[in-house]
Parts: sequence; C-alpha cells; structure tokens
Amino acid sequence: MILTEFVDIALLALLAITGLALLKIRDLVAVVMLGGIYSLLCAGLFLVMDAPDVAITEAAVGVGIATVLLVGALTLIEREERPSQHSRALPLVVVLFTGAMLTYGILDVPPFGEADNPVQEHVTPRYLEEQEEEIGVENVVTAVLASYRGYDTLGETTVIFAAGIGVLLLLSGRKERRAGSEEDAS
Repeated sequence: MILTEFVDIALLALLAITGLALLKIRDLVAVVMLGGIYSLLCAGLFLVMDAPDVAITEAAVGVGIATVLLVGALTLIEREERPSQHSRALPLVVVLFTGAMLTYGILDVPPFGEADNPVQEHVTPRYLEEQEEEIGVENVVTAVLASYRGYDTLGETTVIFAAGIGVLLLLSGRKERRAGSEEDAS
C-alpha cells in the first residue's frame, strides 16, 4: 500500500515538474520531447490506476504518434518560439473560466467507488449477467470493447489511423521538398 502511494505521488510530482518545464521552455524541439515525456508519465499513471487499455492508448497516441507528428511538423517551422505579442490576461481568464466550469460540472458526479452509483446498479450487472447470451463471448472486457462500445473503439482506431496517415503525408512532403531544393541548387 505504501509503495503504491509512493508511486502515485512520484508520478504526480513528475507530471507537475514536466508541466512547469513546458511553460518555461522556448525551444520547440525540447517542448515536443517534454510533451512526449508528459504523455508517458500519464500512461504510467493510468497503468497504476488499473486502466491498462487507456495506458496503452496514451502511450501509442501521446508518446508515439503525436511526438513523431510534431517532430515532423518542426522540420517545417522555426525552432524557437516567437515572443508573444498579446497580453497574458486573456489566456489566464479562459483557463480560470474553464476550470470553474469543470469544477461546477464535477459537483453532480456521484462519489467514486460507492456501491449505489448508477453505473454499479444498472450497467455493470447487465453486462456481467447478459453479455454471454447477447454477444456470445466469455470474456467481459472483450464483449464490452468489441460490441457494447464498438463505435467508440472504431472511433479510437480511426483517430490512430488518421494520425498515422498524417505523419506519413507530412514526412513524404518533406522528402519531396528536399529533392526539389537539391535539384534547384544544382
């Protein structure tokens, strides 16, 4: 129990440190790398919270595809962030307003882990009792991901596929541009 709490606190501390570093750094390559580290820490936190499917998705999309896509995009722009021409008050107001709305929305969420939560009374018992007759699969997780949440899983797969195609298009455009500039130089 103490080891688990230590891991939770360590991951949260590393997330906070990484987030603060992201705010201070102006080198965009370092920002992309720290963003990948942040996603990796989030994946570790999801794994500790017993959500391996979410951890794998975060690792694949946040650490893998997003980092490759952003590194590819960095080849097309300047390396250093330009100084902001605008006031910092508007982004601060937007963040505070969004935080207030999220806090207000959380007030209606039932307490975590309570046995009388709506999901524990209606959805979970139905899945556990009727999934084998309805779906014909013995494994409950497979039944939920492949059938009950089939559209959601299809959407996640589509996003990952689209991101992969975007990376390939971005990288192939860079090769063509390089080949064209080498021909112009000769």
